[in-house]
Amino acid sequence: MALLVDLFGYIGILLHGCAIVAQSLAIGGALFLLLLVRPLYVSGRIAMRCERLAAASAAALAIVELLNVALQGAVLVSTVDLPWSNVLQANFAVAGMVKAVAAVLLAVAVRRRAPAALVVGAGFVVLLAAIFTTHAAARLSDNALLLTVEFLHQFGAAIWIGGIPYFLILLAWTPDAASLRLTGWRFSRMSMAGVACLLASGITMTVYYIGGLEAFYGTAYGVMVGAKIAMFAMLLALGLGNLLVTERLRRDGAAPVLRLRRFAEVEIGIGITIFFAAASLTSVPPAIDLTQDRASWQEIVARDFTPEWPRLTSPDHDKLAIPALQAELDREARARAQSPRAAFVEGSGDLPPRNAEDIAWSEYNHHWAGLFVLAIGALALLNRAGLRWARHWPLVFLGLAAFLFVRSDPEVWPLGQIGLIESLRDVEVAQHRVFVLLAALLGLFEWAVRTGRLKRPGYALVFPLLCSVGGALLLTHQHAIANVKDQLLIEWTHTPLALAAIAAGWSRWLELRLPGPVARVAGWVWPCCLLMIGVLLLLYREA
Repeated sequence: MALLVDLFGYIGILLHGCAIVAQSLAIGGALFLLLLVRPLYVSGRIAMRCERLAAASAAALAIVELLNVALQGAVLVSTVDLPWSNVLQANFAVAGMVKAVAAVLLAVAVRRRAPAALVVGAGFVVLLAAIFTTHAAARLSDNALLLTVEFLHQFGAAIWIGGIPYFLILLAWTPDAASLRLTGWRFSRMSMAGVACLLASGITMTVYYIGGLEAFYGTAYGVMVGAKIAMFAMLLALGLGNLLVTERLRRDGAAPVLRLRRFAEVEIGIGITIFFAAASLTSVPPAIDLTQDRASWQEIVARDFTPEWPRLTSPDHDKLAIPALQAELDREARARAQSPRAAFVEGSGDLPPRNAEDIAWSEYNHHWAGLFVLAIGALALLNRAGLRWARHWPLVFLGLAAFLFVRSDPEVWPLGQIGLIESLRDVEVAQHRVFVLLAALLGLFEWAVRTGRLKRPGYALVFPLLCSVGGALLLTHQHAIANVKDQLLIEWTHTPLALAAIAAGWSRWLELRLPGPVARVAGWVWPCCLLMIGVLLLLYREA
């Protein structure tokens, strides 16, 4: 149970992200069936596939919600010593259980092709329960307005992002051009309605939850909203491209739809990333409530965007806060003939204050990682320009993975006294190990693809998928730093890194999945994104 408490925050974010994805797919699928598939008499095979995906998504939502209630309840029972009977009466538990029951009802209604009123009713209850676990439900003023706006926001996400997978099913299995033309036009109108809902609700929530420009750039909540806006802009650009294809298809039934399909694939990926960013956003207070410890624009520019020469020499390991404290505790224990106490218990969140050497150690790690990524981006560009020997550039990722494995957590083996397995109960350490694994997999798969060792086309997609997953994880990355302002200033570096990784991954995806000029442009974009990541890492500072 102690381990569950240690990891509660991060597991809760991941579960919430999964719930948003499942909810959007379930409601988006139900609406797709009601507004497009059934009225237009689309073929039974397409309807059956859409029904299966919508029902499975609704069932997954029920499972995730019950897991989330169980997780939060177990933490409360173990930390506050509340009985389960009291926990299950809490607002989050009631909302979660109502949502789970409604999701099961929605799954059954979709699979049994129940009347539209039952499907809509179940979906409405799901959304209604969902908004009562958001910031809107906790506000003391304008509560009804914000709950309505939150409902509109989640509805817009479902009808647009949640409907895209079903549109891909339709594109893959629609037999004739006339049907494709009609369904494409109908879905484009559905998507536009979803975009309108998101824009209207997003602007309203920005006004009520952020309040002003200083809160927008000076708080973690504002920075995360900025990341969502940037990804939303990516989606709008892709959606505009698809709208142009849809209009061309409406005029000419023989127009190619490959670009429509590939852009829709990228929309799904970026949309899911936005959902996890939204889940992470619920773990921090709205910017308008955080009136203290905001960072000024001058502080942000001075620390995060003022070039300084990279730190390329490392401080001594034994001068870091934890090793220094451990050495002192060991000396005291020897003097008293006692067993020494641990300076740091993994997962406890109780860290000794960081000293100047800790900051220098972290900056050294980021700056050398930046040099690794700069080398990767430069070699990838040379390979793109036609230099065959540069095709081995993915192997640099293995060097980056080895460097991060050794250096990212100095209190952990092989440099520190904490064992590798024991350290994984600490959220930050576990996330660092995931990034190490991602870097190693990026290097191995892409090198094997480029040297012909893995010949199946699907293996080439591992690189863009891992890039985008890494970017999404970076948006939810947590730091064990108590100072709120320091956390924000680090977010100002990490958020652009995440966005650049997401752009790199999906640009590479388009290069692989599309022919012609779009692929050629995308082939130059993603190495430039890697170069940008390297530059941002070299600019990283903590003091």
